[in-house]
Amino acid sequence: MRRLPLLLTTIALCGGLAAFGALDRTGPGVPRPTADTAGPPDSRSAPGSSLSHAITADQQRLRQLPADAALWARLGAEYVEQARLTADPAYYPKADEALHRSLALAPQANADALTGLGALANARHLFDQAREFAEQAVTASPAHWPAYAVLADARTQLGDDTGATEAVQQLLDRRPGTASFTRAAYDLEQHGRTDDARAALRQALDGAYDPADKAFCQYQIAELDRNSGRADDALTGYRQALHTDPDHTPALAGQARAEAALGRTDDALRDYAAAVARVPLPQYLLELGELQESLGHPEQAQEQYRLLAAEQRLAAANGVVDDLTLGQFQADHGDPAEAVRLLRAEWSRRQNVLVADALAWALHRTGADTEALDLARRTQAHGWHNALFLYHLGTIELALGRSDDARTHLSEALTTDPAFNPLQAPLARTALAGLR
Repeated sequence: MRRLPLLLTTIALCGGLAAFGALDRTGPGVPRPTADTAGPPDSRSAPGSSLSHAITADQQRLRQLPADAALWARLGAEYVEQARLTADPAYYPKADEALHRSLALAPQANADALTGLGALANARHLFDQAREFAEQAVTASPAHWPAYAVLADARTQLGDDTGATEAVQQLLDRRPGTASFTRAAYDLEQHGRTDDARAALRQALDGAYDPADKAFCQYQIAELDRNSGRADDALTGYRQALHTDPDHTPALAGQARAEAALGRTDDALRDYAAAVARVPLPQYLLELGELQESLGHPEQAQEQYRLLAAEQRLAAANGVVDDLTLGQFQADHGDPAEAVRLLRAEWSRRQNVLVADALAWALHRTGADTEALDLARRTQAHGWHNALFLYHLGTIELALGRSDDARTHLSEALTTDPAFNPLQAPLARTALAGLR
């Protein structure tokens, strides 16, 4: 039985930081070898400068207290968070060593280290491992609320819908706050309950005290608006988030996304470039490249795609397994057959709607539309109002001669968000016009 709607209207919200970063909408966001050899964070750590100070302080404490298991666990968690803030996967091996050092010093009931290892595994897209670590942490300490945040993220990415909702419920029961309400909002959005998701985020915002928490909630509300085709409202929300926390890079990229949807392409190019300069996430690079491509700037677009490939290689070298991003990129901008290979591998590891959509689209791009159709239909199972999913489904149906179904889903895609993608939204309009 789904209990989230009841809790969202009756529970009193308390403040609280999101545990190890919040779940990314396209996938999970990226939430020292030894205390005396780790160097200072490099120039890419500017967005997490306050965290850099905390890391330095804990490194110094560990020089004096090298057997402090709790301190090692905290340092490891800080490294995971710093990687998320800076998009620098070089922190992952440091986190791994620190967290395993903690576990070696305190192997029994070390919920902090187990939770940190789960967060690290989520960041590396090793979701089976993340689930196992989080479940071990819950067994060791059932009241340890951060473990439920990690567990919810892992189960979501593994496509365990019921298990993810249960983990969010457990998190809500133990720690109503930013970490729990933002995850509840994502769960609700995935089930087509956008208004309930917005209500959850507003409750989180009302109870947030730290500027970073407030900005995060404002950004997530703006994302709901943007994904619902309300670009003006989204732009206002992104700007509010940046006013609250000028260092909130996701809001800067979101501002660019909304500006692009509104046709303010010069502003969008400027803001995307600024976001990429701060944190070169593959998502930002891809969005900027596609915008440049849509404007007839192929050389600039290819430069973003080259940077994206370099970032992916850096992530892989630091233990990240991300065939989903690579597969999505290859399907539209590279070799669709290679996309199918990558995404079949990803599907073998986790069967959620993001991977189903990506694999369906890659199969379509290779002409395998009959197989693609079943996967594309899976994205509609829970009612998520996602314009890109609907466009992909409608395009596959059109290729199979299912004109009525294609008309329905292409129309729904453009109704949900008329500017869902600078390259594919125009194609959706052209295809729909041909069906009338």
